Amino acid sequence: QVQLVESGGGLVQAGGSLRLSCVASGTSSSIPLMGWYRQAPGKQRELVATITNGGNTNYADSVKGRFTISRDNAKNTVYLQMNSLKPEDTAVYYCNGRRISAWYWGQGTQVTVSS
Repeated sequence: QVQLVESGGGLVQAGGSLRLSCVASGTSSSIPLMGWYRQAPGKQRELVATITNGGNTNYADSVKGRFTISRDNAKNTVYLQMNSLKPEDTAVYYCNGRRISAWYWGQGTQVTVSS
């Protein structure tokens, strides 16, 4: 059974940086599409960024130029480097993995940006 475990969240001041990590276990092959979503209180979960096995990336307009997604297929790990953080980036961040037959979610990690 595939499990995704996030780490790296926390409290940071506006303008600061955080790096999130997500390790996938329970799979013998890398998951084709990995990504990060976030959900702020009272709002719907939204896409932040995705990355394919080959390294092709996609970002939400709100994070372009500030966030960078990357992955290490050998370690089954995906990262989200978040720079120039803003209070509106405050949310629970979820790791996501997708195959044709299934979607997987992590338990989420809280990111809080103070003004």
